[in-house]
Amino acid sequence: MAFKYALCSEVFSTPLSETITQIAMAGFDGIEIAPFNAADSVEEVSADQRSELRRQAEGAGLEIVGLHWLLVSPPGLHLTTEDSSIRDHTTGYLQALARFCSDLGGKVMIFGSPRQRNLGDGEDPRSGFDRAAEALKEVGQTCEDLGVQLLLEALSPAETNFLQTIEQVLELRDAIDSSGIGYMLDCKAMSSMPEGIEGTILRHGKDAGHFHANEPDGKGPGMGGLDFAPILSSLAESGYDGWVSTEPFDYKPDPATVAATALQTLRKAAGAE
Repeated sequence: MAFKYALCSEVFSTPLSETITQIAMAGFDGIEIAPFNAADSVEEVSADQRSELRRQAEGAGLEIVGLHWLLVSPPGLHLTTEDSSIRDHTTGYLQALARFCSDLGGKVMIFGSPRQRNLGDGEDPRSGFDRAAEALKEVGQTCEDLGVQLLLEALSPAETNFLQTIEQVLELRDAIDSSGIGYMLDCKAMSSMPEGIEGTILRHGKDAGHFHANEPDGKGPGMGGLDFAPILSSLAESGYDGWVSTEPFDYKPDPATVAATALQTLRKAAGAE
């Protein structure tokens, strides 16, 4: 099985230019950038700074895969809120993120951000769904124009009350009806789904735009008990041909060990070692 492997930037708590070097030295093929690692708002990142980040990655032999953790900053962003001014601000920032992603050479933006999409207490789920679809239609058009995809991420009920299954994500994608909007798969999230990780991959892997490798408890691959060999085998069987990107939430004992263990685990699981 031949996959390309990326690592998420927030694993290393260093300036983004240093993180690029560290991820390249660890042996990864790509980097997936959390925008807050670049600035509180990407609108603060100048054209020259964007060009320099892209140049640094290319010089290190890394591809910039795209972005994730999209709405952590700046404060005040929310997708499903009843407040139309906040939704408009969120739509505008997602469009700014799409331009940032494109300027860096990235192709995907992973929409997780559970706190910034949660429905408020007592809110009607259908109304929240409709508000999200309306907000993302403009984003989808911007992504289409730039050759970028915003990928919706189903998350477990422990993390969010909005978009908890792949089926719900597909319903929202279809309601938006834009080639700029797709979906992705994440091991941690799939571990809570009825068909489990491998079953969900076999059903939905072919059309997924991206894949996150992590343990159900949030550790990186190889730092827990998950066997990634059948997972990567299922990915290959499904017809998935995108990146395998490590997204851990636990960086113990240290980022370098987490990175090295993840890459070794995934390569071994794919039969590359």
